Amino acid sequence: MTPPVLNLSMLELAGALARREISSVEATHACLGRIEAVDPRVKAFLRIDAEGALAAAEASDNRRQSGALSALDGVPVAVKDLFLTEGVETTAGSKILAGFIPPYDATAVKLLKGAGLPILGKLNQDEFAMGSSTESSAFFPTHNPWDLSRTPGGSSGGSSAAVAAREIFGALGTDTGGSIRQPAALTNTVGLKPTYGRLSRYGVIAFASSLDQVGPITRSVLDAAALLQILAVHDPKDSTSSTAPVPNYMAEIEGGVSGMRLGVPREYFVPGMDPEVEHAVRQAASDLERMGAKLVDVSLPHTRYALAAYYLIAPAEASANLARYDGVRYGLRAQVAGGLREMYCRTRAAGFGPEVKRRIMLGTYALSAGYYDAYYLKAQKVRTLIREDFLRAFQKVDAIVSATSPVTAFKLGEKVDDPLAMYLMDVLTLPCNLAGLPGLSVPCGFGTGDLPIGLQILGRPFDESRILRIGRAFEREADFAGRAPPL
Repeated sequence: MTPPVLNLSMLELAGALARREISSVEATHACLGRIEAVDPRVKAFLRIDAEGALAAAEASDNRRQSGALSALDGVPVAVKDLFLTEGVETTAGSKILAGFIPPYDATAVKLLKGAGLPILGKLNQDEFAMGSSTESSAFFPTHNPWDLSRTPGGSSGGSSAAVAAREIFGALGTDTGGSIRQPAALTNTVGLKPTYGRLSRYGVIAFASSLDQVGPITRSVLDAAALLQILAVHDPKDSTSSTAPVPNYMAEIEGGVSGMRLGVPREYFVPGMDPEVEHAVRQAASDLERMGAKLVDVSLPHTRYALAAYYLIAPAEASANLARYDGVRYGLRAQVAGGLREMYCRTRAAGFGPEVKRRIMLGTYALSAGYYDAYYLKAQKVRTLIREDFLRAFQKVDAIVSATSPVTAFKLGEKVDDPLAMYLMDVLTLPCNLAGLPGLSVPCGFGTGDLPIGLQILGRPFDESRILRIGRAFEREADFAGRAPPL
């Protein structure tokens, strides 16, 4: 049975800590006990830092005597294995980084520690964030707490599964083409992908640098807003970090949707979409309309090219970013009798998994002489058209609503041998990354077998406050996130 404290949201736990009803050390021990009880089946964690988390929790409890605390001080969390963590092994879910101990923290991790949140460990993911099911992890697949035979989504599947399974109160993931929102939809959690540049990527192992974005996975929209408030800081160490003013995300979050115009894009109700998903999402849109919003039909005509453009741009950037993993300075090194070239080749052959190799080869081909203009450059032009589609739509509407994933959680192994079928799992999320927009996934229902369904809310650049407000209004109306999986 889940200890009652673990069913609290992050902000609810923060309130209990403030009232001295529980200590951070006690909450952290509860998380560690839950991990011990259920993670052998869920497999969300790659490594646990119990000593570090308990030390941070004790420090938080001591700080509480002085009263100088952040909003979430003492609330235990965990981070995807893509974030550098000083003194704790970081592998990006790959054999090629086995044994790598970072000498410093990613900015996001540093901000969490600075706000007093104990970090329980590193969460499983698709290798280098390349995947939609957490099955390309070099270590093991993660299982969906709602049905252990199914995927929790990816690439931040460990993050979403750990939050859903009540092992932790919140987590950080990354979203390159939907890797926060899609696993959130498949696990009945809340996933926020902020605007590109809103959160620092410094110290986050790169997949596709023009698409990657850090974000929270939580059990409530309020928690996502509270974490965003901590993380939304301009970082001079990240050249893409925005200097745009950071609003108070909690200030208007309870303002409701009355008078808002919400776009419903006809291209996002795709052939092959699970009828239960379409029904739940259209019902959610009707609920928002009943709450005072106006639904507006909009068109995003270049959406049909988004998948192809993404799978040229992202692999091209990955092929450049992953060139640094060669066995020379850190991580895996193949033992060979030959020279440097042989060591490079054998290290990369042994260290990278099939999906990473597939994307490196595709990206290298797209960037090669004679093909750059035909593939990579054309994909970048399509990317501009997709962004312009969104900006035109936002002249008529305040936000856009759709399904997050076209299907509910699928069986582990079901799509692993069909890369195209796996890529199609992100068809509704990746246009947001190409356009650099903020996106939010909130629970909106359940399909057959009690499998969760997510509602996606997309907003204008740097308009996280509005999509959080919409998500919160829906969350108040239909508290699907309050349901826990039957572990």
